[in-house]
Amino acid sequence: MPGSPEPVQALDPQRWNAFLRNCAELVTTTNPIVTSGRLTRVAGLVMEAIGLKLAVGSSCTVELPNGNKVDAEVVGFSGDSLYLMPTNDVWGLVPGARVIPVDATQVLPQGSLVSYPRRRGPDHAKQMPVGDALLGRVLDGAGHPLDRLGPLQTEHSAPLHSRPLNPLGRMPITHTLDVGVRAINALLTVGRGQRMGLFAGSGIGKSVLLGMMARYTSADVIVVGLIGERGREVKEFIEDILGKDGLARSVVVAAPADTNPLMRLQGAAYATSIAEHFRDQGKHVLLIMDSLTRFAMAQREIALAIGEPPVTKGYPPSVFAKLPQLVERAGNGNEGIGSITAFYTVLVEGDDQQDPIADSARAILDGHVVLSRALADSGHYPAIDIESSISRVLPNLVTPQQLKVVQRFKANYARYQRSRDLISVGAYTSGNDPALDQAIQIHPQLNAFLQQGMRERQPYASSISQLNTLFPPEILPINTQ
Repeated sequence: MPGSPEPVQALDPQRWNAFLRNCAELVTTTNPIVTSGRLTRVAGLVMEAIGLKLAVGSSCTVELPNGNKVDAEVVGFSGDSLYLMPTNDVWGLVPGARVIPVDATQVLPQGSLVSYPRRRGPDHAKQMPVGDALLGRVLDGAGHPLDRLGPLQTEHSAPLHSRPLNPLGRMPITHTLDVGVRAINALLTVGRGQRMGLFAGSGIGKSVLLGMMARYTSADVIVVGLIGERGREVKEFIEDILGKDGLARSVVVAAPADTNPLMRLQGAAYATSIAEHFRDQGKHVLLIMDSLTRFAMAQREIALAIGEPPVTKGYPPSVFAKLPQLVERAGNGNEGIGSITAFYTVLVEGDDQQDPIADSARAILDGHVVLSRALADSGHYPAIDIESSISRVLPNLVTPQQLKVVQRFKANYARYQRSRDLISVGAYTSGNDPALDQAIQIHPQLNAFLQQGMRERQPYASSISQLNTLFPPEILPINTQ
């Protein structure tokens, strides 16, 4: 047909292969199309950006004029605006700064049909380093070493936020965990996979008690999350309280009070991810989180910054939704794998046990240890208020006879405390109440049983033996009516 193009000749195979190799080389060396948005507002803790559609939880960077960058995470959105929370200082930011997504969960700019290949699928969460190489190390909330011992030599990673386990697949709590503290071992027996709260005001000795459990526990691995605490206390806890022996089988994640709230949230989640990794390897893990209250306060700062209304004493609803999401990640795993026994410290403002965070934590935990300021002021350490403390799985861990011994101890102790004022002023006459006479007689031994030195270890078997020396199992509890 006139005007038709001449037929295309087949290329030589060698020339065709060379052409393909050239194309492959160009693809690997060419920078992908990088989509970006721009910064429109910085107010307090929150930055606003437009021009991107990113999922909540995605990571991004904001470029500075001097070539540095500010890392940030998407914490919310409104219309076409994204709310970003920085993970480091925001000094030097300028209006219109370029915002580049790095999480790659969504990379399409508004109105664009062009994107570059994703590095991870949309269902994958942020990955953090885990593994045996972390033992003996101190990390920040982003997984960076703080101990100046060099980079992490680990090849494993795990998602920062994992999916919850099927509650019907979890193994029941049937085995005790020795924590090395006599009062807890004998009277508040803790089981593998149990979640306990440590309720205390400031300066009562909760850090010392946590350090004792970390050093003396029979758990295989200890994971410590220091969330929102004073920076000075981080070094003191590691060197003086935890010690070299405790640190050797521990991983410490520290997100002090001077870090931004996003890093405090991430530090708590990262510590839990590390504990989950060791649990899935079949190990029994002791997770210590100090503190759950600082975690809740960090979420409150973020929620209030993006406009969420407060509902309960200044706490937005998302705070009370985040608490069980974190706590429920601990506990026993499925059959055949390990366990995470967790202790979460809860700060009670002014020793008010009805604080909203304390009340919420008490409802979702498997028991609580209350530290008393009055006992601490009198030199009684650890200052455990045995009357206000409880382990909800204790009946499942001890024999009925041993349970009666525990009840007898508490009954005598409570009977003395109720009549303490009368006894102190000499208003009680011996012989009027045989049960109270017995409580008065044995109270010095009970008080001594509850006290323990910071460097003193009391194994579980020894704790039970000393308790049975005070109250032989065959003796029934006294009548408290």
